[in-house]
Amino acid sequence: MNKVLLVEDDPRVASFILRGLEEHLYKVKAVSKGFEAINTVIENDFDIIILDIMLPDITGFEVCEILRKRKITVPILILSALDTPHEKVKGLQSGADDYLAKPFLFEELLARINAQLRRAEFSSGILDFQSYAGIEINMKEQNATRDGKELNLSSRELKLLIFFMKNREKALSRIAIAEAVWNLDLDMNTNTVDVYINYLRNKVDKNFSEPLIHTVKGTGYMLKKKVHESQE
Repeated sequence: MNKVLLVEDDPRVASFILRGLEEHLYKVKAVSKGFEAINTVIENDFDIIILDIMLPDITGFEVCEILRKRKITVPILILSALDTPHEKVKGLQSGADDYLAKPFLFEELLARINAQLRRAEFSSGILDFQSYAGIEINMKEQNATRDGKELNLSSRELKLLIFFMKNREKALSRIAIAEAVWNLDLDMNTNTVDVYINYLRNKVDKNFSEPLIHTVKGTGYMLKKKVHESQE
């Protein structure tokens, strides 16, 4: 169950969001002040913060800045009636990951929350999976090698390879790949995922003796040193 910190001083808005998220099986903690939010985040773990700007004590911008200075990286989604381009830029510069203006559709809020959680899930654990089967990913330099040979991946190909590395030896569906790498549900009638898998194969497997990216019939794809013949 994903844990959400809701920072909102309007009781009606807070109640609306709280009910909606709980109906979708989120565990929500609601607070109404900025300093209270900061202390709550320091003392507890959350998967995402939904943050209003106009709070009784300090602004949501200040909350963002304080949390980021404390090296707290939990995704922050600003939800505010201030919807000018200047305010949105200020919110993102203060450390927020997304900005949604009021009034809003709950469905859009939910979609944005899910997108941030997917990105966080995609990013988590990457350092533990930097090296596998001769592949090494340098996250700082944003490049990858196999057996010391530079693979020259595009940003999308690198993101796809990172997802495979994190989920190595697991069968991954096209839908799971699309959601993680493209952050959305692609039209599965298109062959976008397959096209990028082929791009990646041409760089990761071509000119190497052992293929690492395998097709798993009826499922999707897998990164593995060796795969059982029945899966080919």
